[in-house]
Amino acid sequence: MFRPEDPFAPPGGAFDEPWQAQALAIADLMVTGGHFSASEWSETLGACLREAEADGQPDSLETYYVAVVTALERLSENRTGISGDERMKRRAEWEAAYHRTPHGKPVLLHPDTED
Repeated sequence: MFRPEDPFAPPGGAFDEPWQAQALAIADLMVTGGHFSASEWSETLGACLREAEADGQPDSLETYYVAVVTALERLSENRTGISGDERMKRRAEWEAAYHRTPHGKPVLLHPDTED
């Protein structure tokens, strides 16, 4: 059960889509795994939400979960040294792999090397 003071709690405790729950689960795993602290997570998420507000984004669940993903990306980039450009390149590679993979088959980034 989500508590109001829980930095992983979505507004209203609701998920509209599975990816939203998955994004928060990843954040929780990253904190419990010691990759970043709960305070780093809440500070970064708060900064992303303030940026969304300053950009005129609506106060909605969609805006909240986009901020969750953005916060995860920032913290991951800071911890791994992976640049935003490198992350975007890798994402494009995974999207291409997803689109070329038949339904029900595992998605392989490089099908020739099974990696």
